[in-house]
Amino acid sequence: MNEPAATDHNGAGDPRADFPLLAREVHGKPLIYFDNANTAQKPRVVIEAVDRFYRHSNANVSRAVHTLGEEATSLYEGARDALARFVNAGSREEIVLTSGTTQAINLVAYSHLLPQLRPGDAIVTTCMEHHANIVPWQLVAARAGAIVKAAPIHADGTLDVDAFVALLTPEVRLAAVTHVSNVLGTINPVAQLAREARRRGIVLLVDGSQAAPHLPIDVRAIGCDFYAWTGHKLFGPTGTGALWARHELLQAMPPFFGGGEMIREVRFEGTTFADPPHRFEAGTPNIAGFVGLAAAIDYVQRVGLPRIGAIERDLLAHATEALQAVPGLRIFGTAPDKAAVISFLIDGVHAHDLATLLDHEGIAVRSGHHCAHPLMRFFGVPATLRASLAFYNTHEEIERFVSAIARVRRLLG
Repeated sequence: MNEPAATDHNGAGDPRADFPLLAREVHGKPLIYFDNANTAQKPRVVIEAVDRFYRHSNANVSRAVHTLGEEATSLYEGARDALARFVNAGSREEIVLTSGTTQAINLVAYSHLLPQLRPGDAIVTTCMEHHANIVPWQLVAARAGAIVKAAPIHADGTLDVDAFVALLTPEVRLAAVTHVSNVLGTINPVAQLAREARRRGIVLLVDGSQAAPHLPIDVRAIGCDFYAWTGHKLFGPTGTGALWARHELLQAMPPFFGGGEMIREVRFEGTTFADPPHRFEAGTPNIAGFVGLAAAIDYVQRVGLPRIGAIERDLLAHATEALQAVPGLRIFGTAPDKAAVISFLIDGVHAHDLATLLDHEGIAVRSGHHCAHPLMRFFGVPATLRASLAFYNTHEEIERFVSAIARVRRLLG
């Protein structure tokens, strides 16, 4: 089915027409969806790709020579090809298909890092990380007698790069950093960090969950060793994602999960494992989900990530200016280079109360700690309200959002 052309975020050919859920109402009011950093909405082409798979090609992958099995395998492996092109991987064998960034980071923690981690070793991350880029490192560090060190950030939400580099001491075995903060929108200088890590022989993992929907990604230009990202934030289905890794690192890593399809031969005397990436993909995967993710990537590339970025920068500038005019409102994260994410609080108003009342205005925003407890402690708050924008949002929605905040603020006194 041909999709409407995504030509202008506020006029004819509006890409909003590509996203069915955006047409619904909540509490009798048109939905304003400002929770894109949590999960993005799905274009019709993704929904139809998943539906088409289940209607016409549903079978398991890599286990049958019949037509449906071959079709399913071709579609699933086609998603690997699409993901490899999306991040400019050196080869498709460098892409491990995962359930998302969390599984990808855990794979690196247990399969790459833990076997070589020794007492006294260290892992470096930052205080702006999502829990998924903190807790796995803590778990393996505790098992090995290692420690996790966190680089600080500045008051505006930018990373203290000098402090990060200073932590890259000889006992560090791995460093991990988010490409884009899910709370602050800060875009970190990952290529610079990768250069500094490589000079010291330290492996660098980049969490690209929040970058993939907004920025062109080139893992070879970044120069990192691992790059993880999530499908459902990239307008694809939930339960999908990928880990890119240097092929030599994957070759040296033992499996993390065991089961079917990740083996060459199983004997009770011992098992030999498949080559990467299939060595790390035990069991039946989310086949339909990856079919949908391939469609999402195709959709994003047709719209164009540079164009998406330009639209979102324009929306971010408008929303930031409008929110700064609200009395008593404080924005957390004012980095000059950031994605379209705005976390804020209003004096005397609890984040959850404001989010609940905004929902009654048809506005979906996120309230809470955003899986970033250390960052909340840095700013001295228990929670924030977060409005995260996508290219299908509009200036009119921003105006309605700010007007709703004013109404709600009056109600809460």
